[in-house]
Amino acid sequence: VQLQASGGGLVQPGGSLRLSCAASGRTLSRYAMGWFRLSPGKEREFVAAISWSGGNTYYADSVKGRFTISRDNAKNTVSLQMNSLKPEDTAIYYCAAAYVIATTAGGYDYWGQGTEVTVSS
Repeated sequence: VQLQASGGGLVQPGGSLRLSCAASGRTLSRYAMGWFRLSPGKEREFVAAISWSGGNTYYADSVKGRFTISRDNAKNTVSLQMNSLKPEDTAIYYCAAAYVIATTAGGYDYWGQGTEVTVSS
């Protein structure tokens, strides 16, 4: 499955962005999906994950209550709604697909190109 993340951009602290991950090649409904991020000087960080049905979600403590992951299997997309953004959320965000839901990067089998998010005034 090929994945493409989009929706990044520049936003002021306290603002919102909605990232999307579109799939081609295979239906996303086969996979659990996750979002990760990578910022300078840091290791790749788990952000959020959602099961294939959407019934189970997991979040990093740093984004819990601010970010929401969702999916639309009919449209073959997964989204990450990011609210109350902070400068420390600045990173390149990647979506990934896994056969079994996971909160570590090693658990994912397919990765898309990232989309850059910058939170700055």
